This record gives sequence, structure tokens and C-alpha cells, in this order.
Amino acid sequence: MSGTGQHPVGIDALLEQVRAGYRRVAAHEAYEAARTGEALLVDIRYAALRERDGVIPGALVVERNELEWRLDPQGSHKAPEATGHDLRVVVICNEGYASSLAAASLHQLGLHRATDLVGGFQAWKAAGLPVTPAA
Repeated sequence: MSGTGQHPVGIDALLEQVRAGYRRVAAHEAYEAARTGEALLVDIRYAALRERDGVIPGALVVERNELEWRLDPQGSHKAPEATGHDLRVVVICNEGYASSLAAASLHQLGLHRATDLVGGFQAWKAAGLPVTPAA
């Protein structure tokens, strides 16, 4: 136990906490937001999953360990898509767990419209939305 006097928080409680801070989106809502240019889809799945299952056309692929550096609009390593703190980002992992923690991290960087996809890539695929083989 650390000297802060706080009790450890389990991952389920942590997920509940961070998800309470924003509204998550379902697959069809994410698809429409990306299609209309209202949101940037960001796929944080690791390469083996993208190779196995394919990718979402138009999604920015950013490995989870690079996410904050690539999306911080003030960062020296930002992606061209990281245009500002008002950017609506929908983070996508495989099943919708890691993406919640990633979205919370983006909130800490000031990306107040960051959210994640409920059910992740698997929900996108199950909804019959576009998927292409990984390059």
C-alpha cells in the first residue's frame, strides 16, 4: 500500500469510474460519425489482431503505447490528424476495455470529446460494418 492512504482500486471499479466521465458510443454511431467527418476513429489494437481480423477503413492505426504522443495536439510527435483539443476521437481496441482506459488518458491531455467504442472492433465486425484485410 502506498503512503497516500488510498485503497487500491480494482480494474472493474476503475473502468466504471473512467466510463462515468464520458458517453461511450455503439458501432453504428461511430461509423456514422466517422463517415460524416465528425469523428476520428483510432484503432489501438496490436498488429497481430489487425493481421488476424482486418482493419476499419479510414481508421488511424496507433499502437496503444504511442497513443498519447500521437494524439496530443501540442506534442512534438503528433499525427497530422491531431488537429486540436476539440477533436472527437473514438478509440477502438479489440473488445472495448483497453479503449476505455485510453479514452480517459486522452481526457487528461485535454481531448475532452474522446470516447471509445462499446464492444470494440469485435462489435464493429459483428454489426456488419466495413472491414478490410490488414495491409
